[in-house]
Amino acid sequence: MAPSSTPAEAPRAPLGRVLTAMVTPFTAGGDLDLPAAQRLATHLVDTGNDGLVVSGTTGESPTTSDAEKDALLRAVVEAVGDRATVVAGTGTNDTRHAVELSVQAEKAGAHGLLVVTPYYNKPPQEGLLAHFRTIADSTGLPVMLYDIPGRTGTAIATETLIRLAEHERIVAVKDAKGDIAGTTAVLARSDLAYYSGSDEWNLALLATGAVGVVSVVAHVAAREYADMLAAVDAGDLASARAIDRRLVPAFQAIMTRTQGAIMAKAALEVLGVLPGRTVRPPLVPATEDQLRGLEADLREAGLTS
Repeated sequence: MAPSSTPAEAPRAPLGRVLTAMVTPFTAGGDLDLPAAQRLATHLVDTGNDGLVVSGTTGESPTTSDAEKDALLRAVVEAVGDRATVVAGTGTNDTRHAVELSVQAEKAGAHGLLVVTPYYNKPPQEGLLAHFRTIADSTGLPVMLYDIPGRTGTAIATETLIRLAEHERIVAVKDAKGDIAGTTAVLARSDLAYYSGSDEWNLALLATGAVGVVSVVAHVAAREYADMLAAVDAGDLASARAIDRRLVPAFQAIMTRTQGAIMAKAALEVLGVLPGRTVRPPLVPATEDQLRGLEADLREAGLTS
C-alpha cells in the first residue's frame, strides 16, 4: 500500500510544542533583570517558541529566591502570556516547599507547572507518588513531571509514571532519562504527553512519540526545532534528520563545553539578545576562549553569520 500523502494530525501537546527552558537574566552586579527577562521572553516567542519554562535549572532556580521566582514569572506572563504557554518550575526536594511554590505560581498566572523529581534525598517510588500527587492536588494547573535521574539521583520508574498518569492534572513528562524502552512502555499504557528534555535525544524521542521539546538549545534554534517537529508530523524523517544533524555543533557548544546555562547566556550575548552573560555562583561566566569556540560552532550550525 502506498503511503498516504496527507500529513498526520499534530499530536496533543497540552503545554505547547517548542518550549525553551529559559535562562534568567541578571545585571552585571548579579541582580534579577526583569526588563531583560521580558525582552528575552518576547524574542524567544518571536523566533519560534510557543512555550517557555521559567525557573527551571537552566533558569538558575537553585540560586533565586522565592520572591525572585514570583517576580520573574509575573514579568514573563505579562510579556508573552497571551502568545505562549508559560510553565513555572516549582519542584524541590521538599514537598511542602514545592506546594508553596506551585500555589504562588498559579497566583502569578502560570499556565502549567514543571515538577522535578526530588533530588539528593532519593525517595522511594511510593514517596514519589505521594510527592507528585500532593503537588498536583494543590492547584488547578496541569503538571509536567521532570524525569532526570542524572541530576536528581532518582528515576521515576515506568510503573510509577503509569500510576501518576491516572491523576487528572498530571498530563506530561519532560523526559531526560534516556530510556527509550521505558518511554515506549509509558506511551503504550497511558495518555501522558512526552517532551524531550535532552537536546541530544530530541529526534529519537519525537520519532518514538514525544509531542515536543523542552530545550536549552532552542534559545538559538527554536525555528529549526519547529521545522523538525513539522517534518516528523508529516512523516518526513529525512528532513528531520537533516535538521538534527545540522544542529549538532550548537548542541555540543551549549551543552557539552561546560554547564548549559553558562553557555546559553553566552550564546544570547553573541547574538545580541542579552547585554551580558552574568550567572550566579557557584556558576561562573563563559570565558573568552569558550566564547570564541561558541561563535565558531554557531556559525557551523548555520545559526549566525
